[in-house]
Amino acid sequence: MRQALDRLYDASGVAAAAFLALIALTVLVQVAFNMLDSVSTLVTGEAVGLVLPSYAEFTGYFLATSSFLAAAHTLRRGAHIRVGLILQRLGPKARQVAEVWATGVGALLAIYFTWWMWLLVEESLRFNDVSPGLIPVPIWIPQAGMAVGITIFTIALIDACAAAVKGEYIAEPDQPGEF
Repeated sequence: MRQALDRLYDASGVAAAAFLALIALTVLVQVAFNMLDSVSTLVTGEAVGLVLPSYAEFTGYFLATSSFLAAAHTLRRGAHIRVGLILQRLGPKARQVAEVWATGVGALLAIYFTWWMWLLVEESLRFNDVSPGLIPVPIWIPQAGMAVGITIFTIALIDACAAAVKGEYIAEPDQPGEF
C-alpha cells in the first residue's frame, strides 16, 4: 500500500510539473508572437496580428491544476510550511498529539473541500458552463483537474494522519529552512 500511495503522490507531482511546463510553453509562444509582431511592424509598418487565443485563461487553468496536483507530493516530501520551531521543542508524545491533530483537522477540511469541488464539477457539467474567453472551454475541465488534485491531497492527509497515529511523521527537509 505504501508503494502505491507514494507512486500516486509522485505521479501527481510529475503532472503538476507538466502543467508548469505548459504554462512556460504557452507564455513562450505568446512572447514569440509578440516579438514577431514587433519585427513585422518595424519592417513593414504593420503588425501581423499573431496571438495565442485565450492564452492568459489557459495559463490560469494550468496554474490552478498544477497547484492542486502538487499539494500531495509537497506534503509527502515535508515541504509544506510547518511550524517546525514548535514541533522541534515538543517531546515525543506531545509532538505525536500535535501531528495527529494537525493532519486530522487538515484531512477533515480537505474531505469537505473535496466533496464540494466534485459537486462543482458535476454542476458545471449539468449546466454546460463554459469560459467567457475567445475559446469557450467547458469549465468542468479545469475544475476536474483541481478536483483530482485535492482528492489526492485528501488521501495524502489521511495517510499522514494514520502515520502520525502510529508515531511516524511526514518526511522533513534534510536541512532546517531547506525546502
